Amino acid sequence: MDLFEAVSKRHSYRNELDQAPLPLDDLRKIVQAGLDAPSGKNAQTTGFIIIQDATIVEKIKGIPGAGGSMATAPAYIACHISKNPEKTYIGMSFEVEDCAAAVENILLAATALGYATVWIDGWLRNVKRAQEIGKLCGLAEDRIIRILIPLGKALSEPELKEKKPFEERVTIV
Repeated sequence: MDLFEAVSKRHSYRNELDQAPLPLDDLRKIVQAGLDAPSGKNAQTTGFIIIQDATIVEKIKGIPGAGGSMATAPAYIACHISKNPEKTYIGMSFEVEDCAAAVENILLAATALGYATVWIDGWLRNVKRAQEIGKLCGLAEDRIIRILIPLGKALSEPELKEKKPFEERVTIV
């Protein structure tokens, strides 16, 4: 699949996933795409956890409020950042932006390999789920999971939402 096809096919899949285990080689390839993303001042602040251990996966699935792909994924990828980021440029840090760039690469790579994904953020920040998952994965206390990506093979065709027209969202000057 070429880049533009992956971009156009990428969507947030929130339905149930096939629970067949994913090949570690595919998961590594997907995370490498995240590692290859640009980062502010090339600080490379993001870290990743490939979550495929059956015991941890089942505990994540059992967290109250998990549904759809969150409750059925055979694997997850967590992007984590520092709780106290270092200021790398005139008093600013770019960890959230670094994480976003890396996660978009991950989502595109997963799409290119035929996997369904969704970017989980708000659910994590509610009732300290990010901290709970971090503890399950042995994440250092000074780090926090910022994005969690459940992934697997889709069991149903998604209802794709229409994008607003180019002219409505873009100004050319």
